[in-house]
Amino acid sequence: MKQKDYDKLLNVKTEGDQKGFSKSLHYHRYEATPYRALEELFNNYQLRISDRIVDFGCGKGRLIFYINHFFNATVTGIEMSERLYQEAVENRINYFKKYNKRHDQIHLHCCLAEDYRIDPSDNRFYFFNPFSIQVFMNIVNNILVSVEDSEREVDLVLYYPSEDYIYFLENDTSFELKEEVILPGLYEDNANERFLIYRLAYLGA
Repeated sequence: MKQKDYDKLLNVKTEGDQKGFSKSLHYHRYEATPYRALEELFNNYQLRISDRIVDFGCGKGRLIFYINHFFNATVTGIEMSERLYQEAVENRINYFKKYNKRHDQIHLHCCLAEDYRIDPSDNRFYFFNPFSIQVFMNIVNNILVSVEDSEREVDLVLYYPSEDYIYFLENDTSFELKEEVILPGLYEDNANERFLIYRLAYLGA
């Protein structure tokens, strides 16, 4: 499917990047993950209907609508920009106009990523390099605290993974690299065009 056709399929509008920059140096400019990249990711990494995915820096919601449509999984989008959050809310309304889906499968929160309270059922977390290593560390620590309270297998999916993120996960946490998904035709010219999937295994499994 052509990239421009996905928004039409999902009945949403997710094109365009963020205008202007965040006042905080810790938060990066929003850019949606290309549909082409999502195709490649999910050709190699499968989700289950029982998974609960959190997208930190969800913007207009492209990832969460894509996942809900194709995997029927519960998704949560976290967005600090009030304008982008409102666009995601509008997309949610239009998505439900076209598809008879359960409304409790798509959640949106307008807040700082580190202020989101991890749900005990959240088990897949997506990051498109949305913020500084300091914020990322806080969020990973929140996830780890949640896992201590409610043990489960957890995956972190990183697109355009920063070296700081990688170093922290591999040297200061128990997450282990499970899989690397590169984007053919792009990775050869830009080594950032890849996904890294880190897993924290459930020891009681």
